[in-house]
Amino acid sequence: MPRGKHRRPRSSQLTRRVAAVGTGGAALTLPLLGATQAGAAQPAQSASAVAQSVPQAKTSKSVTYTVTKGDSLARIADKFDVSGGWKQLYKDNRAAVGDDPKLIHPGLKLKVKTAKTDAVKKTATKSSAPAKPAGGVAQATQASAKTYANNLDGWIREALDVMAQKGIPGSYDGIYRNIMRESSGNPLAINNWDSNAAKGTPSKGLLQVIDPTFAAYHVPGTSFDPYDPVANITAACNYAAARYGSIDNVNGPY
Repeated sequence: MPRGKHRRPRSSQLTRRVAAVGTGGAALTLPLLGATQAGAAQPAQSASAVAQSVPQAKTSKSVTYTVTKGDSLARIADKFDVSGGWKQLYKDNRAAVGDDPKLIHPGLKLKVKTAKTDAVKKTATKSSAPAKPAGGVAQATQASAKTYANNLDGWIREALDVMAQKGIPGSYDGIYRNIMRESSGNPLAINNWDSNAAKGTPSKGLLQVIDPTFAAYHVPGTSFDPYDPVANITAACNYAAARYGSIDNVNGPY
């Protein structure tokens, strides 16, 4: 009997130990299970937190800008806050501008990447409004809708589009051949030594047109400046069409 009294306590202690171990095991199991579940949900919570904490990057928007008198790539880039400045603007429009970034003429269309939303809105509003012809003169809308390189090739192609709308005959080869003979492709060329110059009306521009002829055969929708490449070509071709049937038929001084 005395020993039995000692055995019972041992049995109780063992039971309590087992129970304690079991309780400890359960206590350990629950946190582990909870940790596993929390770990599975954590990526979704992190992704959500990151999405909320990281600001959205500003996206550049592209607008079409028409060059006006006095413009330069630097001025346009500054106006639209172009990332990379005029060098990036030139890179984006190299095909249209040509080899000289300093030479851009009024009417040239440029693609401008800007982060300024107000500039985008203003440009879009301006471009969406119908053009009002100055003095009732219809503009050559088809030609102006395209983008042309600011070089001899671009000037001839733009002139041909204007001529096609006005029904003025002429080909690329005919225009190019006569330009190279008359001015070697220099739109600012002027003849100060021939008979026309002696009379006070020197020949000017790519196709060496005198002022009276330019005024008489000026093509509506083009510049009134005889040194403007497109205006000079179209007026000269209009004159050649009236006198020779086409600029293609001109193979010498005309």
